[in-house]
Amino acid sequence: MPLRLDPAVHQALTRWAADELRSVNAQIELIIRRALSEAGREPREAGPPRRRGRPPKN
Repeated sequence: MPLRLDPAVHQALTRWAADELRSVNAQIELIIRRALSEAGREPREAGPPRRRGRPPKN
């Protein structure tokens, strides 16, 4: 999904994600989930957040 961000905001988000060893995508998802939870709007059908690191081998 395309997302338009101010370049300075994107840089700050990239640094934040790197500091927490996450991808920018994972950082955005984390921020959105927190905001939804704080607003009492987290969807019940949403699965748990993905774990950090490499996906497990199948």
